[in-house]
Amino acid sequence: METPPILDEMIRRVVAGDLDAFAEIIRVCQRPVRAWIVSRCPPGGDADDVAQQTFVAAFNRIDEYEIGTDFRAWLFTIARYQLMAECTRLRRMADYHSRYVPHALSQELDRRAEGVAEELARLSHLRECLQTVEGNARDILDLRYAKELSLAEIAERSNRSVGAIKKHLFVLRQKLHDCIEKKFAEEAV
Repeated sequence: METPPILDEMIRRVVAGDLDAFAEIIRVCQRPVRAWIVSRCPPGGDADDVAQQTFVAAFNRIDEYEIGTDFRAWLFTIARYQLMAECTRLRRMADYHSRYVPHALSQELDRRAEGVAEELARLSHLRECLQTVEGNARDILDLRYAKELSLAEIAERSNRSVGAIKKHLFVLRQKLHDCIEKKFAEEAV
């Protein structure tokens, strides 16, 4: 099939440096080229990008086109190669993801397992440290954390000020923290 004379004239103008003529070629050829690409583009492929790359390649190689031959066939050949490049890109991405995702998942599971193991050890040490807390201090911890009473309620029950309860809880938490850290340090030795 021959290229219509008007298209040949636009191609001559493009070769001569008239960029507006190439915009006109795109206007005439864009719809069929894009439709062809969309009909063959695999899922996940970017048909619009392939179409754009096709016209960029055609513009860069327009001086290689032989006037009088089938311009659309020439353009569709470029589109075919651009689509093949897109398919290669998609295959490479899929291959990369098929290798990377299991590796990343394994690393994340290992990281979380380490965190869980540390938290379990911390809870175990906390239980041991809580056994050393006696009397009134143990009652205050139970009221605050087991029964979830407010500081005002604990102060009222123990006939102390809210400030005194805050300070007492702070000191108890600090002692528990120090006890837990000491147990971790003993494990490391």
